[in-house]
Amino acid sequence: MKVALLTREYPPEVYGGAGVHVEYLAHELAKLTNVTVHCWGSDRPQADPPVTAYRPWTEVSNPALQAISIDMLMAARVEDASLVHSHTWYANLGGHLAKLMHGIPHVATVHSLEPMRPWKAEQLGGGYAVSTFCERTGLENADAVIAVSREHRSDLLAVYPAVDPERVTVIYNGIDTAEYKPDIQTDVLERHGIDAGRPSVVFVGRITRQKGLGHLLDAALAFDPGAKLVLCAGAPDTPEIAAEIEAKVERLRTERGDVVWIDQMVPRRDVIQLLSHATVFVCPSIYEPLGIVNLEAMACEAAVVATDTGGIPEVVEDGVTGLLVPFEPRDDGSREPVDPGRFADDFADRVNELLADPTKAQEFGEAGRRRAVEQFGWPAIAAETLALYERLTAR
Repeated sequence: MKVALLTREYPPEVYGGAGVHVEYLAHELAKLTNVTVHCWGSDRPQADPPVTAYRPWTEVSNPALQAISIDMLMAARVEDASLVHSHTWYANLGGHLAKLMHGIPHVATVHSLEPMRPWKAEQLGGGYAVSTFCERTGLENADAVIAVSREHRSDLLAVYPAVDPERVTVIYNGIDTAEYKPDIQTDVLERHGIDAGRPSVVFVGRITRQKGLGHLLDAALAFDPGAKLVLCAGAPDTPEIAAEIEAKVERLRTERGDVVWIDQMVPRRDVIQLLSHATVFVCPSIYEPLGIVNLEAMACEAAVVATDTGGIPEVVEDGVTGLLVPFEPRDDGSREPVDPGRFADDFADRVNELLADPTKAQEFGEAGRRRAVEQFGWPAIAAETLALYERLTAR
């Protein structure tokens, strides 16, 4: 069997959880079958498994239309594949076109859902309607759709009722616990002026509405002043949200202090060390199909405080590996909390609970690593995925 993975992100050009997922899935699947990766960006001639990279048509400037131009190029180049597996709306249409062109099965993994991310209209403008079209067309016509959590499967069927439930299966995201493990070194902390002997609260994520960073900064005004807040936050969706976050960080520095903001995408080794020394890792997302970053934190033995939404409760076990924060989204589709002040207060309360009880935080961290190792290893996830491929190609 020859499997073609279609994706926007692939190392070294990775900015989100989908790219991390495809990287590890590709390497694990390559141990089991013939895999090629088709992605955006610069050429990767030494990659293993083999990678074909694509650039958008130069005549096209709109990001959504650029994605379609690459989808067509990808579809044209996978004629020798037995099956195509697309990831995110950037590649879902490419998978559908490959199915039509070459008569091969199309599997689509859903890492998020465009109708549940209306703030993307800020970034894409009219292209948001195009991105939703690409996603809907790919998913409604795919031979199989993979959701990354049970809650995400329910969301998918709610926003795209034309998708046959029989074709939707749940296969979780995974974590490489041999790579993501506690790092006792402190050189990264020292480089950023972080005292390893003091408690810290760590956030890692892009600056996008989805990740709830603005709500975290509101909550942080009430964090125990003895703890340092470390923000690994970069790649803002728009200049507007970048300015909004900058203003909130400046207010926090003025009123509370003790903030380290690393405003760029941080190398993996640096992230692992920051997570390893975190007293608490925070995930204030207002929409999260699963949340790989929580798995990364758990694997590094960090206690987690996260929003009780989406697939997060399927990863973070409340009262065992961390604490979940109640969340009630508005019914206007924005996913913003009904009561932002209450959400921020509840978040601060749970963070402070763990800062005040470092023994409990340590116990949560140790339990989190055990859970990551036992339930979210990549070999099992790759085996599930290959079994799905084999069922489709045997028809």
